[in-house]
Amino acid sequence: MIASTQHQSLLFFLPLAQQVALLKDDLLDAVDPLLGDPELIDLVRQRLARRRPQSTRTGRPGIAPDRLLRCVVLKHMKGWSFRQLERELCSNLIYRRFTHYDGEKTLDHTAYSRLFALLGPSVAEKIHERVVQVARQEGVAEGRKLKTDTTVVESNIHYPTDSSLLGDGIRVLTRSLARIAAQCKSGAVKVVNHARSVKYRLLEISRAAKSLTPANQEKMKKSYEQLVDLTKRVVGQAGNVLKHFHEGKLPIVGSLVSVFAQMASIEHFVPLVRKVIHQTQERVFGGNTRVEGKIISLFEPHSQVIRKGKAHKPNEFGRLVRVDEVENGIVSGYQVLEGNPADSGSFLPALEHHQSVFGQVAEMATADRGFFSAQNEREAKKLGVKKVAIPAPGRLSGKRAEHQKQRWFRRALRWRAGIERTISHLKHPFSMARAGYKGDHGFQRYVGWSVITKNLFSIARWKELKKLESAREET
Repeated sequence: MIASTQHQSLLFFLPLAQQVALLKDDLLDAVDPLLGDPELIDLVRQRLARRRPQSTRTGRPGIAPDRLLRCVVLKHMKGWSFRQLERELCSNLIYRRFTHYDGEKTLDHTAYSRLFALLGPSVAEKIHERVVQVARQEGVAEGRKLKTDTTVVESNIHYPTDSSLLGDGIRVLTRSLARIAAQCKSGAVKVVNHARSVKYRLLEISRAAKSLTPANQEKMKKSYEQLVDLTKRVVGQAGNVLKHFHEGKLPIVGSLVSVFAQMASIEHFVPLVRKVIHQTQERVFGGNTRVEGKIISLFEPHSQVIRKGKAHKPNEFGRLVRVDEVENGIVSGYQVLEGNPADSGSFLPALEHHQSVFGQVAEMATADRGFFSAQNEREAKKLGVKKVAIPAPGRLSGKRAEHQKQRWFRRALRWRAGIERTISHLKHPFSMARAGYKGDHGFQRYVGWSVITKNLFSIARWKELKKLESAREET
């Protein structure tokens, strides 16, 4: 059952609440009024109501919508894990006041993980739209100017190599087989722990890869052959166990629920491990480094290899995200892109999204030279954009050079540079550098909530600056 947003403080907490009110947090106190918006709370309440058929009327008392909303914002603003969130809410009076817990009991980290997962990508998009609407109502974002850029948000994975992926596959499948064997008749499923053999093969490959001499390359291929053969045997055993289970030939004497869970895990990981075997054979023995549908993580298979031309980081592993910004640092739109497309294909979608949000096209739109194409400029002007400021790459013609030397063009490019600062703020203060939620939906949810949190603090900062300007004028 959904808890009420009308919270009554416990009697013993009232004397302490008077002291807590004297404690100040400049960031949280400024955002607190924005999170009291009834429409934001109602969006969270609607999602909690769909959790179960009778969630609004029956069941154990759950978390209040306003508390859940504030906990998500607090977590992304601080960049905490779920365990850190639990610990801080238990011990810090300022955070208790901000999340409206006061003297009541807080939840544990597992409960927060399940509850946050309810606010998926679709809910995050609706909440983001409402936050942008609040920014428009407050006069923070008028939508006259637009700048857009793309950035890479990394997945929470280790550096992918074929050998480490094969080792992950053996470890995960062996673990599931061992748990199934524990629920079956003794000796029905014989599981061998290959951890030592895998460790030796990984060390041999790592040492041989440090030198490109023919002898070391042969050693590396031999070690890869042994590792691939070992992985094939484990995959084959997992496939046989799965087949026997579906045929009813597996003598289960323990928990059937536990066996079902492990079978689901095997069904999920076996196709991925087979892809890893295929791409390893293609690269190591066939010399083909461009295998279609390459897997770089068994646990985050949605992750992709992104190349943005950075000297210090030529390859990044995650997803490409488009970020649209308007006045005063408000991120009006975002999109998690598929693959590693050219930036030029993201400019027109950004303009169309801006028009759908603000009901009008931007008077001025700008981006870096990666977004340039003559077609983009023509289509933007057809939509009604008066000033399109995208510098052309390469050597410029005389006419193009004169066009880019105009005062409005140079001012637009100086304003465009601010989106680099916004992306940096999203990644560091608001923890968007590395997505901490699992799966494709979790990745999109993580990006959405980072953007929402950043927008809330941008609105709060703008309102505080206006108050300071008014105070100065009065004095």
